Amino acid sequence: MQIIDAHHHVWDLAANYHPWLSDRTVQFRYGDYTAIRRDYLPAYYLEDTAGFDVIGSVYVEAEWDPRDPLGEVEWVAEQREVYRLPSVMVAQAWLDREDAEDVLAAHGATPFVRGIRHKPRGRDLGEAIDAALPGSMGDPAWRRGYTMLAANGLSFDLQTPWWNLAEARRLADDFPDTLIVLNHTGLPADRSAEGLGGWREAMSLFAGAENAALKISGIGLPGRAWSVADNRRVVLDAIDIFGPGRCMFASNFPVDSLVGSFATIFNGFLEITADFDASERTAMFAGNARRLYRIADADLRQG
Repeated sequence: MQIIDAHHHVWDLAANYHPWLSDRTVQFRYGDYTAIRRDYLPAYYLEDTAGFDVIGSVYVEAEWDPRDPLGEVEWVAEQREVYRLPSVMVAQAWLDREDAEDVLAAHGATPFVRGIRHKPRGRDLGEAIDAALPGSMGDPAWRRGYTMLAANGLSFDLQTPWWNLAEARRLADDFPDTLIVLNHTGLPADRSAEGLGGWREAMSLFAGAENAALKISGIGLPGRAWSVADNRRVVLDAIDIFGPGRCMFASNFPVDSLVGSFATIFNGFLEITADFDASERTAMFAGNARRLYRIADADLRQG
């Protein structure tokens, strides 16, 4: 099975500044993340993926120094020259900042940048929606930046818990020309019947937008090794909701190395999808990422 890993990171902490990795700890969904607070270079990623036919990948911004979003693009360009990886990039941009117009224009002019990610502020589960919350998907300043994505040929990677997907659906409907790729399966951390019921309802609402797609990744559970038993239902429900034509498998490495090896995770995806037909599996493991992120033959390691 050829793979285009639709979401991963690499970083060089000795040379570059990532606040969450370099000098402070944050509340993290997998708990203790000390193990990944170290350099993770493309060579290490290639070691982790050995034995799999990874023909391409999508680098997603790794919370690089927010004062210098373009610096991350320059660094990734250097890695691509050496490793032919990543194939394309989802870059950092702060949509509600005054420099958003210039930053987005620069990203749009960079041949291997396909989209941006700016994690919007959201509400906690059970809180009422505040449409004007600064930094949220309803914030007029944030939306002003968002309006510039389509003109610069950029898609939007969205990372937010599933209970914020009603706001995401409004965003998708208001800006139908901008593709929204939901990261990490909508973060279904609560595997209770009630939690998964809420997740499925929210995912179904968001999937009703034609310009919505999904990355199946980031579904590890804190304190547990990644397993098919824990994740089969989530993966199959996600595919049922979005359809095989809008789902992409991704490693989220090295972050998800906290819960499993690349082999464990991708062999798990392969096992879970064993009953799908060959064309559907090909799409989910490589074809959809290639199409949605506009990855050309020349971008691939085996192009």
